[in-house]
Amino acid sequence: MAHELAQAWSRVAQDYEEHFIDPYAQEVANPLWRVLERIPDKEHKTVGDLGCGTGPLLPFLAQRFRQVLAVDFAEGMLQRARERCRHLPQVQFYCLALQDLHPLHGQLDVAVAINSLGLPDPADIDEALRQIRSCLRPGGWFLGIVPAMDAIHYMTMVLVDRALARGLPLDIAQKNAAHHVGHQEYDFAFSRFHYRGTEQHFWFSFEVPYRLRRAGFIRIRWAKVMIPWSQVARLKDLEKYPPTWDWFFVARRGR
Repeated sequence: MAHELAQAWSRVAQDYEEHFIDPYAQEVANPLWRVLERIPDKEHKTVGDLGCGTGPLLPFLAQRFRQVLAVDFAEGMLQRARERCRHLPQVQFYCLALQDLHPLHGQLDVAVAINSLGLPDPADIDEALRQIRSCLRPGGWFLGIVPAMDAIHYMTMVLVDRALARGLPLDIAQKNAAHHVGHQEYDFAFSRFHYRGTEQHFWFSFEVPYRLRRAGFIRIRWAKVMIPWSQVARLKDLEKYPPTWDWFFVARRGR
């Protein structure tokens, strides 16, 4: 299963940006930047981009940290990340699953996991979080973004209200919302998303502190990454509604 998922993500790598939300876009209200900038003595620290994908965050990290360890389980993703960072010698690459980060244990001052904790098996998520904690030195920082399942419910509600306001009957409004949100790609009971051969787990807000605490993290805070409608729907009249979101978190490894 893990090998098949890695192959699926490798196939997606070539046109990844065309199909998935970009949390780094200028119009996204992302707390990640502010928290990264507040980490003291970055120029002496090692950061790990765990699940780096095609590597869009790596140049930013390389400008601020002494060393950057880029990790992904999909070789196709790492190939694009290497191309992006070919002039950045302080970036080192590892083809590893987040559930098995033993070569990196104790090597990180900061760990970043951006939309890489969507592993479809909850047991794998828990193990990945334990592995990440083991990679951090005492007092280390853990920052992440995870896809939000409650945001999918929110978007469904907004689209139903939008259709009702246009005079459509409820059953048609619900079908319209299901079509635009892509309900056929979601398993709402178990928070799963299936797309182009990949499978992801989407998170509820209550799940963020729950899983981080189970893995032994402390000082957990979470907030919304506000994503403009233009990234998630091709409907031009949604701007009057508050935007959708993913979940950002920051936590620490105890000393």
